[in-house]
Amino acid sequence: MSLIVTGSIGIDTVITPAGRADKILGGSCTYFAAAASFFTAVRIVGAVGEDFPREFLKVFEHFKVDTAGLEIRKGAKTFSWTGKYHDNMNDRDTLEVQPNVLAEALPPVPGTYRDSQYIFLANTHPGAQMELLSQFPSRKLVVADTMDLWIKTANAELLALLKQIDGLVLNDSEAYLLTGEKNLVKAARKVVGMGPKFVVIKKGEHGCLLEHREGRAMLPAFPIAEVIDPTGAGDSFAGGMMGHLAASGDLGLANLRKALALGAVVASFNVEAFSLGKLEKIKRADIDERFGQYLQMLAMAG
Repeated sequence: MSLIVTGSIGIDTVITPAGRADKILGGSCTYFAAAASFFTAVRIVGAVGEDFPREFLKVFEHFKVDTAGLEIRKGAKTFSWTGKYHDNMNDRDTLEVQPNVLAEALPPVPGTYRDSQYIFLANTHPGAQMELLSQFPSRKLVVADTMDLWIKTANAELLALLKQIDGLVLNDSEAYLLTGEKNLVKAARKVVGMGPKFVVIKKGEHGCLLEHREGRAMLPAFPIAEVIDPTGAGDSFAGGMMGHLAASGDLGLANLRKALALGAVVASFNVEAFSLGKLEKIKRADIDERFGQYLQMLAMAG
């Protein structure tokens, strides 16, 4: 079943302890779509400027992503971000951000996309997320991402969005900010009380917490010896999760746990290279092999 995603598509410059990469393909929509493509067909809705390198379009072709909803907007410039990671690879500083086309209205949703049933609203203004959501009357599962900026500046719209979605993905500091709680479990419970059926709280290298109306789960990240670039790890995690859910059609709690585990595995590949460099080199069989290793890692004697 086709999965649709909207969010940023950008040009990044990333500095990490492992090196530096200038003007590479980035953006939440980009990482999500690539990760999800290992599991199901993916459609994107987003805009870039006239300066968007044409070779980046070939990356979407590689992952067989449907780009009918991608607009190359005349007279506009592509969203760009420059960031530098600390030695711990968890913290980073944004050195420069240029919203450019991201600050403008989303492109229209192609008519062929309106039958989409699995929808991921990648990180962008909650008002824009709600506008997109209204165009999919046949939706079965809607999950959104958010960030501290929207929690602070568009809180009312974000709270309204939470009443219309099934799941929310955010990191631990954002969960604390949104709820005012200092305990992760209390924060998770409070988010679910705001409307969604479940929340996934990401904790970077420490994995994630799932709080669902029917239960709870805590999953670790897959350990990687050499992290090159953490950018997009959370988006690729969400892409793996949503890709599996859309492919299976099973929205039960047990399958959601499996989806989170697969998301963790895909994210572990993503951090092993700048941009989509590693994801471009692997196949679904590589994900399945590492997933088996992940399950063995979690196995406990009875």
